[in-house]
Amino acid sequence: MKAPVLLAFALLASACADAPSRGDVMGTEMKIAFDLTDANPQVLLAKLETIEQTRKQIAATGRTPRLVLAFRGGATQYTQADVSKVKEADRADALAVARKLRELSAASGVESIEQCSLPLERFKLSDKNLLQPVKVVPNGWIALAAYQERGYSYIAP
Repeated sequence: MKAPVLLAFALLASACADAPSRGDVMGTEMKIAFDLTDANPQVLLAKLETIEQTRKQIAATGRTPRLVLAFRGGATQYTQADVSKVKEADRADALAVARKLRELSAASGVESIEQCSLPLERFKLSDKNLLQPVKVVPNGWIALAAYQERGYSYIAP
């Protein structure tokens, strides 16, 4: 090998030797903001169950999960306490979503469950009818961007 190539390998090996271990890089917590927009309550419920499994797996690694669930678009109708505006065929699933949201809101590591205010009017829904753990935010995109500025990973499952 030529001297410049050997020097590059030597510098790389030296840098790698001083690099922090995987555990040091990972830190003690994992921050994720989930962007939930599904109008299909069965799909939404499956995603919420996967989020719950993810929360448990993060905790099992010894790290603290810090999760935010942000609802926008079609998922808006499933943050409501009164499901009378949900299609009759979807009401049982809407109630299952509500149960899962209450369960998640009580779980350690779930910091916030948020509903964007913008689709409420489009769906003719009221922020006064939100499920107990859900809080309204003026704009879901702005809220998600703010979480990213604070180090949260953005995931749109």
